[in-house]
Amino acid sequence: MEPGEALGIAAQVAVALAGFAGVVVVFRREAVHEWSGVDKLRLRLLLANSILPLGLSMLGLVLITIKPAPPGMWRWCSGIFLVTTVSAVAATTKALRLNLPDAQRDRVTRFVFLLFGLFGIPAMLLQLYNVVWLDVFWPFFAGIVYQLVTAMAQFARMILLLPK
Repeated sequence: MEPGEALGIAAQVAVALAGFAGVVVVFRREAVHEWSGVDKLRLRLLLANSILPLGLSMLGLVLITIKPAPPGMWRWCSGIFLVTTVSAVAATTKALRLNLPDAQRDRVTRFVFLLFGLFGIPAMLLQLYNVVWLDVFWPFFAGIVYQLVTAMAQFARMILLLPK
């Protein structure tokens, strides 16, 4: 599969997941500002893990249209991926610590957060490896897939779990 095809499919999946977030919000009985802190965190994670891969896919699509291809294109994409994802994780972790004591007490929420954090570490190390040595497409795309899988898990949790 060519990078353009893969990025196009990833962008479509990201848009669908972001749209599903809207569907979840519309069909809940209460307004978003009335949701529990844990539910707001799930929505924030779903949106972040949909919007980030969408933006990164679009960045890759723009860069592959440039002829000749810019040198270090995938290196730059992985670097931008690394910076944006680490920033999003830092903001989410801070919100989790400061504002969501319920999420800290809920074992399943904590387990899911830690599980995806553990899977995220190799994804981030792979981006760093791509920046420093590889400069190829597949690590960048693997990071996008990781974020989309994380968004799908958050969507499933929002659908399957009852509001608190």
